[in-house]
Amino acid sequence: MAGHSKWAQIKHKKARMDARRSKVFNKLIREIQVAARLGGGNPDTNPRLRLAIEKAKEANMPWDNIERAIKRGTGQIEGVQYEEVVYEGYGPGGVAFMVKATTDNRNRTTGELRHIFSKYGGNLASPGSVAWQFTEVGVIYIEKDKVDEDTVYEVALEAGAEDVKEEEDMWMITTSPEDFATVKEAIERAGIPISSAMVTMLPQNTVRVEGKTAETILKLYQALEDHDDVQQVYANFDIDTSILEKVA
Repeated sequence: MAGHSKWAQIKHKKARMDARRSKVFNKLIREIQVAARLGGGNPDTNPRLRLAIEKAKEANMPWDNIERAIKRGTGQIEGVQYEEVVYEGYGPGGVAFMVKATTDNRNRTTGELRHIFSKYGGNLASPGSVAWQFTEVGVIYIEKDKVDEDTVYEVALEAGAEDVKEEEDMWMITTSPEDFATVKEAIERAGIPISSAMVTMLPQNTVRVEGKTAETILKLYQALEDHDDVQQVYANFDIDTSILEKVA
């Protein structure tokens, strides 16, 4: 299937090249703040914060910025407080979208995201109308040429992973959100290099779209992702790999 997972991999590689952009730093800082506010400022007891810090370090964010974001989140220092909001909507062809955002002005963000959906032939939907089509899971990608099949299965499944499967040139390991950090740490201890790791929303079913509709879907996805308040975009499209590469 060439769908959201493949697109996520393409976007991950692109993000590495764009890591110096201030927009990327801003989104990482917001995630750190929200994670610290919801689960406390200690990454040892807050898996979401720990993952947010890891991603900030991957983007070469200075530790001072990370520390300030944590302290703002826990209220130790003053600053803008962000809330997490999940938006649901549909794009052309009936493709379902879930959009996770952090905002200090819910009304402004809602209006701007509604405009983006409308611009690309979609619409915002009522809460709960889309969420049931997605399942929250931990996903870890490992390049197949970095580790043999027996090793990746043994390490991942013994650590509590739910499944390991091949996805083109990658091993795709899935976990429950609760076991994600444990499985990721076990893989790292085994000396296996991880290409990317995230807690994400995977669609239970996909919608096949082609041609101009497929390109419009990807443009909508990109426009949503580029919005300053948006942290993550999830969708249930199934699009041919050649179109994914072309648009990316």
